[in-house]
Amino acid sequence: MKRSLQCLVFISLTLLLTLPALAANTIKIGFNIPMTGDIPKVGESSKFSAEMLKADINGAGGLEVGGKKYMLEFIYEDNEAKAESAVTTALKLIERDQVLAMIGPNSSKQAVPAGQVADDNRTVMVTPWSTNPDTTYDRPWVFRAAFLDPFQGPVAVNFAVKQFNAKTAAVLYDLSNDYSKGLAEILRDEFEKKMGKGTVLAFESHGTKDQDFSAQLTKIIATKPDFIFLPDNYNQVALIVKQAHQQGYKGQFMGSDAWGSSELMTLCGDDCKGLFFSTHYAAAGATGATKTFIDRYTRKYGYVPDDVAALTWDATRIVLQAIQDTGGLSGKLKKDRKAVLKAMSKIPSFAGITGDMKFDEQGDPVKCAVVVRISDTGDFEFTESVCPE
Repeated sequence: MKRSLQCLVFISLTLLLTLPALAANTIKIGFNIPMTGDIPKVGESSKFSAEMLKADINGAGGLEVGGKKYMLEFIYEDNEAKAESAVTTALKLIERDQVLAMIGPNSSKQAVPAGQVADDNRTVMVTPWSTNPDTTYDRPWVFRAAFLDPFQGPVAVNFAVKQFNAKTAAVLYDLSNDYSKGLAEILRDEFEKKMGKGTVLAFESHGTKDQDFSAQLTKIIATKPDFIFLPDNYNQVALIVKQAHQQGYKGQFMGSDAWGSSELMTLCGDDCKGLFFSTHYAAAGATGATKTFIDRYTRKYGYVPDDVAALTWDATRIVLQAIQDTGGLSGKLKKDRKAVLKAMSKIPSFAGITGDMKFDEQGDPVKCAVVVRISDTGDFEFTESVCPE
């Protein structure tokens, strides 16, 4: 018995002595994503994409930084698609898990408050999907892989005017979602600037948990707009479009990048076929590295990757490039976080699978948007590309 106890003590001491060495050869990246709540498919897409990338790098022996190989450890924390949970999750990843950098949150509703936490705690954060300018504004530690709403809004306006010959519009948006509210206001202002004051005939809002949109749709449909703009998450879009059709609406909709989840067609079905939305990339017809990513993801997980998956791949690769560009890690977390920030700020351009991008002084990428059409088979087909002037 005594000898067994001595063996256990010896093994325990050996493990304790080994752990620091293992930790010293590991790079921790945190993922602040919604795995439950209103948009769990967004969290799933981010995690699946990140896991595929991690397997590639660890399978090749790790990430080489300054001539030394590091294994990647990705820590996934659920923010429940809530702003307050995103803040708590960011603090956990930064303070408890001691991550070197953080990916996410995705939705602006969570990314805006979490970005403040990252900036206050001097930890690089890259949001894959948030398009609200406030996420990165005056926050040197926060970056993004997506275009901004002030760019996306005019893209939607110009396309609707050209494609639908639209002279009037209506807007329905989520009042409690920074992304939805901000983009709705941008589209309203851009449309009226282009088509004249009063051409947005209805500007209606709803709550995140609402399931019945009949009152708002009754008001909107009565104005007979040329199209309805819906800057909403995919789960809300499916309900709104179906209910509009049930009320007899036969007009056009224009959507935004929050439509881009693979879950949209599962929830919306035939009601969403033929509709258009602006987004970050189009899976159908993709070529080169983008097609390779799509084919691999589809084989591995059984469905075509949405824009969140593609943007997470790009956001994570950007962070890993910055880590490599530090030239070497000291093992002192605060010092290494600062080195990653410095390297992020010096990346002149990046060839992503969602397009080539370069970063401005706010940490925002200058990149193109695409407009896709939902085909009769439910695929997101490329319609046109729109690039910054």
